[in-house]
Amino acid sequence: MATEEDIPRIQLGDYIVIQRQKYTKLQKFSSLDTTANLGKETLELKSLLDQPYGSTFKMCVKETKPGKRGAQRQHTLELCSETELRSTREVLGISSSGADNRDIQDDGEAQTLKPEDIAQLREECNDSSKIIEKLVENSKTFHNRTEYSQEKYLLKKEKKYFEFVQIRQPTIRLMLDIFYRQDSEKVMGIRVDTLSQIISYSGVCGFGSYLLYESGTNGLLPAAMLNSIGAGTEGTLVHMHPGNVPQKQALSALKLPLEQQQRCVSVNLYSVLREFYQGGEAKAADVPVVEPSENKPQETQPETPTEEQPEAIEPITKKPKLDESKSDREGAKGPPRWHLENKRATALMHAEFDSLVVAAKEHPSNILQALLPLVKPSRPVVVFSTCKELLQETFMELKTTGKVTGLHLTSNWLRTYQILPNRTHPEVNMSGNSGYLLTGYTLR
Repeated sequence: MATEEDIPRIQLGDYIVIQRQKYTKLQKFSSLDTTANLGKETLELKSLLDQPYGSTFKMCVKETKPGKRGAQRQHTLELCSETELRSTREVLGISSSGADNRDIQDDGEAQTLKPEDIAQLREECNDSSKIIEKLVENSKTFHNRTEYSQEKYLLKKEKKYFEFVQIRQPTIRLMLDIFYRQDSEKVMGIRVDTLSQIISYSGVCGFGSYLLYESGTNGLLPAAMLNSIGAGTEGTLVHMHPGNVPQKQALSALKLPLEQQQRCVSVNLYSVLREFYQGGEAKAADVPVVEPSENKPQETQPETPTEEQPEAIEPITKKPKLDESKSDREGAKGPPRWHLENKRATALMHAEFDSLVVAAKEHPSNILQALLPLVKPSRPVVVFSTCKELLQETFMELKTTGKVTGLHLTSNWLRTYQILPNRTHPEVNMSGNSGYLLTGYTLR
């Protein structure tokens, strides 16, 4: 049974997930002066320090500032109890409802309170239930609505005036939902069902060594694979990427134990191939050519800057610029970190890997050609792409060469459902396509 000391608590430097009803936001709690914006609400986060994850806080208005898009309210956060989170229907004691909505006219005159009255009420009162109570009292049609219609009305008002937020610890599922909602291209359009299939097909677990190449998922794929490897295990992950600096926001947000983080080796694809095949000295002609496509849409993230991938094998003969400058500063202290990471990665490459995962914005054919020899026989290979035609070409190439067997090309379709008593139905809005997966097993 978990004791109070075992409950994780919010510390400075942590990534946190702020949830207000169904809306979630990933925020770094970097200092006591950190604030978070939720629409027109600005939250001061200093009161979160040392509080347990999962706690609920009440937003208390500190000041209201005029803005171009209406008043901007600044809030402090106060820890609250579960008793304060009763539903609005319970608080208001609503018991009567109409039989149907046939006599209700949507003419905009049902609410007798004017917008100025509501704004003044909001400034004077910090309790959403009291604001909603006034709105219900001054509604001409509320008590004539059906129970379901009343519930929808109350939920709509709660969404606007709700004054509670919950602070949650980041998980793979939470971060993926946030990234996908904000901009699906930041995670290459990978949806939760697609991510779960990638992890399942790759067979990643606490034993073995795994190889991943990804060209921009905000650190989501390495975080998911390292999370599946687990803490206190023997599994290792070599994470290859096309830029100078890997995207690691999701990996940092998970706050994994240090020993688990150290079992993820992040290296530049071209630099580590040069180290592996040439030992840093041989001719570039001996290295397999890995040519990125000309229209590769490599993104640059503020948290994890990357540079545009060059157009030929030339980067293999160059060291990353960011690390070169670091090496110059270190002087005689020792080799730069990227060089040490390359040494660790090449040792694992010589021992060969237990599976290969490729999630590429560019054509995966040349990448597979360079990385497949590093995988043991009868091991899974998973390739993700947003473009079906690229994987079709790769499918035929692998089938022709006979390097991979059991090839399957699939596409996922997902629809979420609302589950409520007497109101279970598919949600109206849904995402269409979440890319394509090519899977198989290596042969020798």
